[in-house]
Amino acid sequence: MSVLLTTAGYDHTIRFWEALSGICSRTIQHPDSQVNRLCITPDKKYLAVAGHHNVKLFDAKSSNPNPLMTFEGHSGNVTGVAFHCEGKWMVTSSEDCSIKVWDVRSGSLQRDYRHDFPVNDVVIHPNQAELISGDRGGNVRVWDLGESKCIHQLEPEENSSVTSVSVATDGSLLCAGSKKGNVYIWRMVQTEEKALMVPIATFNAHMDYLTRVLLSPDVKHLATCSADHTAKVWNLDPEYPPAKTALKEWKEKQERQAQAGSAENQDEAAPADAQSGGNDLLRIFDPNRHLLRLTDNAPREETTQQTFAAQPDGPPMDPVNNTLFLETTLAGHQRWVWDCAFSADSAYLVTVSSDHYARLWELSTGTIIRQYSGHHRGAVCVALNDYSEPR
Repeated sequence: MSVLLTTAGYDHTIRFWEALSGICSRTIQHPDSQVNRLCITPDKKYLAVAGHHNVKLFDAKSSNPNPLMTFEGHSGNVTGVAFHCEGKWMVTSSEDCSIKVWDVRSGSLQRDYRHDFPVNDVVIHPNQAELISGDRGGNVRVWDLGESKCIHQLEPEENSSVTSVSVATDGSLLCAGSKKGNVYIWRMVQTEEKALMVPIATFNAHMDYLTRVLLSPDVKHLATCSADHTAKVWNLDPEYPPAKTALKEWKEKQERQAQAGSAENQDEAAPADAQSGGNDLLRIFDPNRHLLRLTDNAPREETTQQTFAAQPDGPPMDPVNNTLFLETTLAGHQRWVWDCAFSADSAYLVTVSSDHYARLWELSTGTIIRQYSGHHRGAVCVALNDYSEPR
C-alpha cells in the first residue's frame, strides 16, 4: 500500500481508505473507547491508535483485527502520539498531565515527564532529541531527551489552552495554536551554546476554538482547523507572489499617504518627524489584543510575556488583515473540523469533522477531490502516509 489513509473518532471504529477511490478497504473495531489520535509509523508497518488510558499498535498491512501491542500507563485520554523516525520509540501525551516515551519493541516505559496541566499535544523535533508539548494552562514546553528535562517553557497567551503544536520538517519553525483561535510562530535557532526560541509572528486565524495547527512538509504552508466548520491554509513562503504584490501595493500606498501628510503639515511649527521619531513602520505584537498591528513607535520591553515582533526573515504578513497571507478557506464541513493531514508533496490536505466525513482537498483550487463516508459518529482524527520512502 503506497498510500495509507486512516480515520477514526467517536463511533469506536478505525477505517482504512483507498485514497483515490474513496472506498473503505478495512475497518477495525475499537470497543474500549473513542479514538482520539492516530499515527502511522514512517515505514508504514504499524498504526498507533490513542484512546482512553492506552495506545494500541496495529499491523497496518494485514487483516489482523487485534492489536499487536497495548501501551498501558496513562490514567486519562491520550491526546497525542508520534513516532521516532526509525520507529524505535513512541511518545504520547495525555489529559493526566504527563508525556511518556515508550520503547516500541518491548512496550516498556522509557521516560515520564510531568506538566502542571492536562497535555493536549506532543510532537518530536526532527533532530529526534527533543519533544515539544502544549497544555491547557497555556504552556509550550521543549524537552531535551538526552538531559531528560524541560529546556524551554513558553507562555504565548496567558491562561489560554494550547490546543495544538507543530514543528517544521527542517526544524526551523515551531507553531502553536490556542483555544481562542490564535496562532504563534517561533523560529528555532541552534547556537553553539543552546537552542533559541525566537518569536516571529502571531495572528488570529479563527474567531472560534482552534483544534489543530499543522505545518506542511515543504514548510511553505500552515493549516489550521476550527470549531467554525472550516480549515484554512496560510502561506509561509516569502516568495509567494500574491504576498509580494500586496506588500508592494501597501508600501506604495503608505508612501503616498506619508507624502500627502507631509504636505499638509508643512505649515506646522514642529515637524512631524521630530515628534514621532521617524516614519518607519514597525509591525509588532500587541499583548492586549493578541493581534499584529502597525505603529509608529517601537514596542516597549515586555517582562512577563514574549513580544512577537515581525522579523526580516519571518513569513510575510498581510498588513490589511494582520495575519499570514490566506491561501484558501476550506469550507464544506457542517460541524467542527478536528484534524488534518498534508500529503507528502504538500499539494493536498485531508480533513475530518464531527459531520462524520473526511475530505481530500486540492489546495491549489480549494476543491474537494474525494469524500470518505462511513463513520456514523464524529470523525476526529486522521493519519496519512504517502511518502515513497521512510522519513
